[in-house]
Amino acid sequence: MSETSPSSTIRSLQHSQLFRVSAIAFLILLLQIPISMIRTTIREREGNRDQAARAIAESWGDEQRVVGPRLVVPYVTTQEVTHGDGRVRTESTIHYIHVLADTLGVTGTLVSEARYRGIFQVPVFRTHLHFQGVFRRPDVAALDIDPGSIMWDRAVLAMGISDADAIPRQVSVQWNGHTVDFLPGMGWPGSGEGIHAPLGRAARTDEVAFDLSVSVNGTGGVFVVPFGSETRVTLEGDWPDPSFEGTWLPEEREVTAEGFTALWNVPFLGRNYPQQWSSAQGVPDATISASAFGVRLLAPVDHYRMSHRSVKYQFLFLVLTFVSIWLFEVLAGLRVHPVQYLLVGAAMCIFYLLELSLAEHLGFTAAYLLATMAIVGLVVGYMRSVLGSPRRGAIMGGIVTLLYSYLFVLLQAQDYALLAGSLGLFAALAATMYLTRKVDWYALSE
Repeated sequence: MSETSPSSTIRSLQHSQLFRVSAIAFLILLLQIPISMIRTTIREREGNRDQAARAIAESWGDEQRVVGPRLVVPYVTTQEVTHGDGRVRTESTIHYIHVLADTLGVTGTLVSEARYRGIFQVPVFRTHLHFQGVFRRPDVAALDIDPGSIMWDRAVLAMGISDADAIPRQVSVQWNGHTVDFLPGMGWPGSGEGIHAPLGRAARTDEVAFDLSVSVNGTGGVFVVPFGSETRVTLEGDWPDPSFEGTWLPEEREVTAEGFTALWNVPFLGRNYPQQWSSAQGVPDATISASAFGVRLLAPVDHYRMSHRSVKYQFLFLVLTFVSIWLFEVLAGLRVHPVQYLLVGAAMCIFYLLELSLAEHLGFTAAYLLATMAIVGLVVGYMRSVLGSPRRGAIMGGIVTLLYSYLFVLLQAQDYALLAGSLGLFAALAATMYLTRKVDWYALSE
């Protein structure tokens, strides 16, 4: 009874295609270690970029949300309260009437520029907003308020600005023919960040036209709230990649390479709060904020997001590349060592690192092109020697070039990425089945 020697067992495994496929699969799994490290590097660089953006926003101005203007008038309510000692005392409480404009027109111009923190570029903007409209005297009877309790001498025109520190110059309002300067704060206790103009008894007029302009610096975007019975907003800017967001989208918009123009017409019926209310009943700030709309400045290409998406396809690319090398083994009767597979896989992993590091300085498209040329050149030069033929090396280089070209298309056509990926997988499997359709696998193993 003969025994199989260890050397014959090793030779049998070396010629077993099932064993070689298993070894290739193990190498692909092994390469997930450097891929994981590259993913961590992308997240770290993205975090550094976000930290730089926050630092610039703190000194320049954050995303701007403008709420107003609104007429705010205090009034006094009294009630008798029985204390612990049995004495009844009359206590006064100050509440506030909030009145919105009958008509409100907003015209905004946005001028963008780039600020740098190290190598990181952050888009910022200066925006000039012009407000004009008409206020009517509040209907205090509808609010069940005693007209004699209203403190007209303490009436203010308030405007909420999410980052009021970014107002670069003094703001004034033309109110009933008089110029009134704004002061810091919203003008009543517990209010949010903003500015207010003390109107005094000038607010008592039955109908008043107002006109004011405010300039603010910011990053990210600018949003306004429909604080009129009829609100008309026109925004224009020089940013070529705007994203119109919020409860309402513009009725009209035009986006070109030079900038954008957008128009909103918003009736008060679409809001979830009235034209006037008392702080005794109150309207939550979250309800008001939820009605905001405006424009956000998008980065034309976020190379960190593109790098994240690139790495998602690394497993597929390693599989297709290793299968291509394995097919040369099967069809041409060659032998490629696992170390040689590993070196080719390492080159493909370095592609993502090159893409990221170059994109921080050159932009994503140029970085992708240079990284592709470098890796394809490296693979072609190496595979010419491994496969023993310049022609085979060129074919391998063509396959890798096709893969990276295919990846670039996937990254650009995000909405069709699943369809394109499915078709690509089908094509790769079909090509493998066609090329190996006449291979006698049993005879090959023997």
